[in-house]
Amino acid sequence: MRLVEKVHLALAETLRTGDVAVDATVGNGHDLLFLCRLVGTTGKVHGFDLQEEALTSSRRRLQEAGVLDRCLLYHEGHEGMSDVLPQEIRRRTQAITFNLGFLPGSDKSVVTRPSTTIAGLEASTEWLAPNGLLAVTTYRGHPGGSEEARAVEDHCSNLSSEKYAISTETTGGDMSSPLAFLVRKKS
Repeated sequence: MRLVEKVHLALAETLRTGDVAVDATVGNGHDLLFLCRLVGTTGKVHGFDLQEEALTSSRRRLQEAGVLDRCLLYHEGHEGMSDVLPQEIRRRTQAITFNLGFLPGSDKSVVTRPSTTIAGLEASTEWLAPNGLLAVTTYRGHPGGSEEARAVEDHCSNLSSEKYAISTETTGGDMSSPLAFLVRKKS
């Protein structure tokens, strides 16, 4: 099973119709579309990306799938989510996803960075509902990717085991294989 399929399985086990989710790194909109389908017509997904190209591509993908009305897109980095998310979803968000690295098919020098990623992860824990899932996929095969993966791993290892259950998924055994950190907020 590919890593994205493992993450999607965890998300599908978490999200129900009417739930709220956040895609902290919209990219080309594949995860965003998956989340929109999971939350159904009565749910809402909030999506963040700094690159207008990513938002345009994602908006088009959601429009073609007929689910654009289930999503609010923000031209903002994930580190700023607390500044723009509606307060009524604080501690009511069932899933938050981060798919780190660069926008596929674009300038590979524009990448997520450990400092803003950790700020986004810290904010995420304030928005998660009890039993909510934070899914963070890291890619170690590009410049800076290993450092970012280590920063995410360090952040996750410092979360309270009384409040969070953490597991790590991978599909390869080498140091350049992607890693997914699945953080479940305990009730």
